[in-house]
Amino acid sequence: MHKPIKYVEKAVTYAAGAAWAVFDKLNQIHQNPGFVPKWSDKPLLKSWEKVKPPLGWPRQTDSLCPRCVPEIRQQILDGKTPLEVLYTDKPGEIKAQVIERDGKILMVKDCPIHGHFEDVMAIDTAFFKHLEDVFPGRDIRAHNDATLHRHGSSTITHGRGSVLTVDLTNRCNMMCDPCFMDANQVGFVHELTWEDIKTLLDNAVTIKPKRQMSVQFSGGEPTISPFFLDAVRYAREVGYTSVQAATNGIEFAKSPEFCKQAADAGLRYAYLQFDGIGNAANSHRKVGNLFDVKLRAIENLYSNGVDIIPVITIINGINNEQVGRIVQFALDNPKKIPFLSFQPVSFTGRDEAVTDERRAAQRYTLSHLAHDVKNQTGLGQPARDWFPISFMSTFSDWSDLVHGPQAGWGQLSCGCHPNCGVGMAVMVDKETKEKAPVTAFLNADRLARDVARINDAARGKWASILGMALAVARNYDPFQAPSQFKLSDMMKKFDKTFGATGKSYGNVSKTRTREDIEHRRRDRWNFLFVAGMWFQDLFNYDFRRTEQCIIPYATQEGEISFCAYNTGVGWRNIIEKMHMTATLTKWYDEHGRHEIFAGGKTVPLKSVDHSLVLREEIVTNEVQHDLDRLGIAKTAREEKIRARDARLKEQQEHQRMMKLYREHVLKEQPGPELVQIAGMSAPTAPAAPKPVEEREEVGSFGD
Repeated sequence: MHKPIKYVEKAVTYAAGAAWAVFDKLNQIHQNPGFVPKWSDKPLLKSWEKVKPPLGWPRQTDSLCPRCVPEIRQQILDGKTPLEVLYTDKPGEIKAQVIERDGKILMVKDCPIHGHFEDVMAIDTAFFKHLEDVFPGRDIRAHNDATLHRHGSSTITHGRGSVLTVDLTNRCNMMCDPCFMDANQVGFVHELTWEDIKTLLDNAVTIKPKRQMSVQFSGGEPTISPFFLDAVRYAREVGYTSVQAATNGIEFAKSPEFCKQAADAGLRYAYLQFDGIGNAANSHRKVGNLFDVKLRAIENLYSNGVDIIPVITIINGINNEQVGRIVQFALDNPKKIPFLSFQPVSFTGRDEAVTDERRAAQRYTLSHLAHDVKNQTGLGQPARDWFPISFMSTFSDWSDLVHGPQAGWGQLSCGCHPNCGVGMAVMVDKETKEKAPVTAFLNADRLARDVARINDAARGKWASILGMALAVARNYDPFQAPSQFKLSDMMKKFDKTFGATGKSYGNVSKTRTREDIEHRRRDRWNFLFVAGMWFQDLFNYDFRRTEQCIIPYATQEGEISFCAYNTGVGWRNIIEKMHMTATLTKWYDEHGRHEIFAGGKTVPLKSVDHSLVLREEIVTNEVQHDLDRLGIAKTAREEKIRARDARLKEQQEHQRMMKLYREHVLKEQPGPELVQIAGMSAPTAPAAPKPVEEREEVGSFGD
């Protein structure tokens, strides 16, 4: 039985629909041109002016050969090929086709040297089509950017991005598989100086459109940089309202005092590595008590005013069974977990040389994520409730319109390719834990079309706000919303997100206080965003995605697309080598060796107490065994060991066959047996290698 207010709200939605019809008709008369905001030298785009890359299928795009690129990169690193080829030529580039086969979307391509490659892009064609159908188009072309966007065919051409990524160091206090950057294994240290950090942040705000309000300090592990706190503080001074750290959480778990220092410096979000519920579900990271570390880090960070975003690298056969458990953990803790970021594995860094067998077994796509959430939690319909994260750019455009031409920064705009990232919004009652996908009670497709029409008319602030209020109301279904949720709550959520009316929900600027933080947290409703961000690798690389990247890396050689930096032609390998701080030997001499937690080592914690809700039934006490049953390696390290063992076995078999050949074909007599004389031992067969799970994971920094 619905509450009476629900029937009143239903009547309001009917009235809003009638009012919208009149408003929209009047609003289309003599539309205003798009103005040029202070943060751009080009006018705001109308919806029909937004260009789109080729979408649908079959289609052709530009990609890379997974075998040519590592060879070319190594030639550049060895000085045999000039770096300039990356600016002037297109080394390793080949054409690729996006096709449908057997109900799946595939990328297929052929290299004249290395042959045929193919990989899965989606296991659900309806889901894939929906994402591309609702894509609103690219952002304003980047301009005033010639000194920072200059990377040949890898150049970012559209938009300004949503999160600037700055790697403070390539050092890390863990030794994980997988790892984008092959941390602790490259033989040298690349660590930004304080002058480097300031220069990168200062440069970032010169590009237009000037949208970059978020900066994420990453690594390696950013918290072990001596300039971490200074970098956070300076980013706030420059004007970034969202300063983040991509972290494994070890330093935050060990020290509540460090959490307070980070919060006082201006850290707003911790992007916390989080692979599952329970120590067993995190055991592939080779830290004995890693889940305890995560829980303690969440406790310490939240209590000091920093919000937490668990970041889950999802790999088929390793932790895909954890998807529902992690979502449930977030639903059980709505006051502390506002966002989940699932990242399907990208076979790059340590995993670039992955075998076809392991790649096929471990490949995980955004469509896998949508179906796993539905199958494991019952939440959401893949082709109804999941949208490309770029879908929100229509609403960002509305915010830009409302804030007018004098705004110093544009609204955060996630204008990436629809194949890059997706999300489902879930409204959660923090008190009762009741939840529902937002798109179950809000017709998002039609709402976006309505808002685009408001944007195209380009009226003043209050006319645009009125239009949005009518559009939200007419697309709202009170009977499908959580029982305590009201239409007025929906309006407040929009206002809080976009700051349209000027009402304060808690300051987020560099002057924000702890009271501002608590004010924002008092909101009864948690807008839990379950996101999936799928970074490319050489097997599914698409330059149409690269050129509109929203997560550029700030480097000494300009700002580079996330995927072009970590995979693609491999700008990371090249730039870090060009600007390396010191060789390992020199670094060790001057700084000593930092502690690495690997090989099952545990992190010393002052306490493992926490106030999080943790259901016993979602805690995993055993690792996932899918790949064991298939006999497939789990990591790059295990693949290398298996390949080494196979070569050894092949050599031993060759020696045995040669011995038989000499004895039975050539009729040679075997030599005398070797005997032990005066402490000298006869040769023995090499000992069998220890199983992978028994070996301690060590590398260049931890040797």
